[in-house]
Amino acid sequence: MNGIRAVFIDIDNTLLSFDGYVKQTMKTGFDHFGLKKYEDWMSDVFFRINNGLWEAIEREELTFEELKKVRWNKVFKELGINFEGPVFETYFRKELNSSAIPMEGAQELVRYLSGRYILCAASNGPYEQQVNRLRIAGMLPYFHDVYVSENIGSPKPTEEYFRECMKRLNESLSADPGMKEITPGEVMMIGDSFTSDMAGGVTFGMKTCLYNFKGKKVPEDSGINHTVTSLADIPGMIL
Repeated sequence: MNGIRAVFIDIDNTLLSFDGYVKQTMKTGFDHFGLKKYEDWMSDVFFRINNGLWEAIEREELTFEELKKVRWNKVFKELGINFEGPVFETYFRKELNSSAIPMEGAQELVRYLSGRYILCAASNGPYEQQVNRLRIAGMLPYFHDVYVSENIGSPKPTEEYFRECMKRLNESLSADPGMKEITPGEVMMIGDSFTSDMAGGVTFGMKTCLYNFKGKKVPEDSGINHTVTSLADIPGMIL
């Protein structure tokens, strides 16, 4: 796609498999604390509850600190497990900090994009955690910058989040007198979320590419520019 100068790309379930991490950690965590045996259907309960909580954060109805206090209590209640949610949350977050399960094609994609565009990660969550996961995966050197809601001050998909990302991007380029300011229309936002990635990018005037690896139905009025089911399709789509 002509006119693209920078690419913002989501981390969880776009570059690194959050779903794979959750299933792995629920299994090892349940064993670690002597809880009931993990079964595959249990992760669906987590995803439903977690997605609802993150959507509340995106609407600024909940903070991340509040999420950490209630997330596993809600999950355990539905699973019929009598255990302190905050204790498991601490274990869960400690394990997540060192988890880096790449999505298929993610390594190749960041190498490709970084050689042609100004590549920035755009994610919700704790800053050090997300940076460390990219580092472990060997992806961090390919990024010009990493924008995470914790150190941006607002969550995706708020206008404040994207405005601050663009401000930081252009400030980082200002030392080069030959570099023109990058506008939202010259940025491609890539991610798996209809709400935080796509709706945020569309509203802010960015080009958008949905990584729809779960095959969800895309609303006709979404305003999304491109949809792919494989990360390998993105280079050809941008060109």
